[in-house]
Amino acid sequence: MLLPTLLLSLTIVLILLIAVPSLRRSLISTPLGKVARKQLPKISDTERAAIEAGQVWIEGEFFSGNPDWQRILNEPYPSVPPEVQAFLDGPVEQVCQMATDWEIYQRKDLPPAVWKFLKHEKFFGMMIPQEFSGLGFSNLAYSAVMVKLASRSFTHVATVGVTNSLGPAKLLLRYGTPEQKARYLPRLAIGEEIPCFALTEPLAGSDAASLTSRGEVFKGEDGQLYLRLNWKKRYITLGAIATLIGLAFRLYDPDNLLGLGHDVGITCALVPRETPGVVIDHRHDPMGVPFFNSPIEGHDVVLPIDQIIGGVAQAGQGWKMLMQTLAAGRGISFPATCTGVAKLVSRVASAHSVVRQQFGLPIGRFEGVEEPLARIAGLTYVVDAARLYTCGAVDSGAQPAVVSAIAKYQSTELARTIVNDGMDILGGSGICRGPRNLLANVYTAIPIAVTVEGANILTRTLMIFGQGVIRCHPYLYDEIQALYDSDWVAFDRLLWGHVGTFIHNVGRSIGLGFTQGRLAKAPVSGPTAPYYRKLSWASATFAILTDVALIRYGGSLKRHENLTGRYADALSWLYLTSAMLRRFEAEGRPDADLATVEWAAQYGLVQIQTAFEGIVSNLSLPVVGTLLKPLMGLGLRLNPLATLPTDRLGHQVAKDLQTMEGMRDRLTAGIYLPTDPTEALGRLEQAHTLSHQADPIHRRLKDAVRTGQLATDGSESLETLAHRAGLLTQSEWDVLMAADEARKDAIQVDAFTFDEYEAGSTVDLIDAPQPLLSDRG
Repeated sequence: MLLPTLLLSLTIVLILLIAVPSLRRSLISTPLGKVARKQLPKISDTERAAIEAGQVWIEGEFFSGNPDWQRILNEPYPSVPPEVQAFLDGPVEQVCQMATDWEIYQRKDLPPAVWKFLKHEKFFGMMIPQEFSGLGFSNLAYSAVMVKLASRSFTHVATVGVTNSLGPAKLLLRYGTPEQKARYLPRLAIGEEIPCFALTEPLAGSDAASLTSRGEVFKGEDGQLYLRLNWKKRYITLGAIATLIGLAFRLYDPDNLLGLGHDVGITCALVPRETPGVVIDHRHDPMGVPFFNSPIEGHDVVLPIDQIIGGVAQAGQGWKMLMQTLAAGRGISFPATCTGVAKLVSRVASAHSVVRQQFGLPIGRFEGVEEPLARIAGLTYVVDAARLYTCGAVDSGAQPAVVSAIAKYQSTELARTIVNDGMDILGGSGICRGPRNLLANVYTAIPIAVTVEGANILTRTLMIFGQGVIRCHPYLYDEIQALYDSDWVAFDRLLWGHVGTFIHNVGRSIGLGFTQGRLAKAPVSGPTAPYYRKLSWASATFAILTDVALIRYGGSLKRHENLTGRYADALSWLYLTSAMLRRFEAEGRPDADLATVEWAAQYGLVQIQTAFEGIVSNLSLPVVGTLLKPLMGLGLRLNPLATLPTDRLGHQVAKDLQTMEGMRDRLTAGIYLPTDPTEALGRLEQAHTLSHQADPIHRRLKDAVRTGQLATDGSESLETLAHRAGLLTQSEWDVLMAADEARKDAIQVDAFTFDEYEAGSTVDLIDAPQPLLSDRG
């Protein structure tokens, strides 16, 4: 009787400790909090600005372990309004017609006529409000323009993107003084000023605290305050032709003239190019893509103090300004660019798969080609869904920093996969450069998107999960604040709420695991309902694994980048798969898209499953982990969230992508499609159309051979024999001949004379205008 009595007594004491807040706080929470406070890492001002940038949007639902699907499905899903569609069908269509990608590469610049047109039609002022002479476009409208431009040439988006994303205009709109806005925004909108933003340095990339660019405040002989600036920057897009430089530097005030101390902090200022001491006399060559990118230097550059963006009030606030601006902007430009690229590859690879024949069959009917075709279609659907969903969030007023990082990272990585698959399908015609080649330049340009505005390695390991876990976890950020403030009452309340949520998620995960998610409530019925349930199951498991890592590693978790990268993968695919399902609902659940949606959902769940397996295998859990890790790993393998899409499903997706209408047209909507059959894509599209028209005739002839109605010894083509035998009408014969000629033309690759190749051009550019600043200004 002694042991049961003792256990009962201990249980009662434990219940009292937990149930009575004052006892719990003094005997458990406060001692734990004091230990935890000593282990908190020091957070620098730049880290804090990055962590606090933007807002938490639906990504917080996945950290909760129990996502609110009604909220997720009720978030805005935008569509392009008529006035923006008119701009897409008018000026955007026209500028795409003005120069092919090959011509731009041969010139190593946009033609002067294109520069003039871009300025006249206010492409550089799409995001500037109409009151400042801009177009006043929404993020969705800007994104739609970028999709179409990207499908024509990466040079277009590199040129137009900077002026509308992280150029001075964005910072001026948010932080500029009324005088700065009135002076610069109208000139930026019409291209009278060409902007760039200079942040990266040889010794300071991701680590902004290492900026060596320096500014000092001093008083001039006229009694006014000035800045003396010295800097060396690199990788500055449009820098070589910029007339207005946005500059990030560390500001010092030796005489405390601003009253902000000696080291004021990172600051942003506007530097006119013609200012004495500005040196721009070189350019970089980013993968051979002919957009302007250059180093910029400044030596003893003197400016009035009011050239600080936002005036003296924003001195020292530059890093916060940049982080807040990037928090939303990162998720707009690159997903749009990558969507345009993905849609172009989908169009090209699917048409080539129909037009190119081997062994008497279009190559798209071979399973080895069907596999990458299905992947191209499924991932293109996902990238576009994430683009639209993220645009809807930003246009509704949200600034989803973590979602923006996910959108940037995943869209560029998925686009890289899509382009690689497209190149594999095109084979030799994909690697021989020339005016007929549609993918080689995209293939070389993709690493640029992967690298800029936060290299993907950094984005994955530090931003998506490192920032995400602090900001989006339902308790962590507030717990850290309570610890820093020694607010033990708040910490006690948060800690035990956290414990309760963890226990609840453990129960949910176990229950959902045993039932393969069937206990979760789906917000829809029909074929996509199981994917919502499995995502709920995945969210509960993700929340548990997140808490386990926080308990095990605490503040040192950010240094375990292999682990945080896997957590980032899981979180990314929770978002991407949700965005894709949201798209399917918003667009009316079209039957033509269902196979692609199911393929993409299964693929997304497998990526989450893979991330979970990697996390469990690599978590360091002393003592209890010896037993727990094998059990968790075994459970994940024996009861996976999903397996890769079946070959049968992949076959259906690949087949849908190669058809004339339906899913193919819907998937690639919004890109530039030339109607001129002498252009590369126009030629391929014509061959694709004629091949489909000829296909039923070919099938009938093959049936005639099988039934003995038609015999061939190989000396003449089947079409010729059938025509002679009267099995073809004249119109059918004409269709077959036209398709055959179009096919032969479409599969040709470019070849140059020795002189043309050695000159590096098939176009005589001796008298062409050189890419000077005067061509653009």
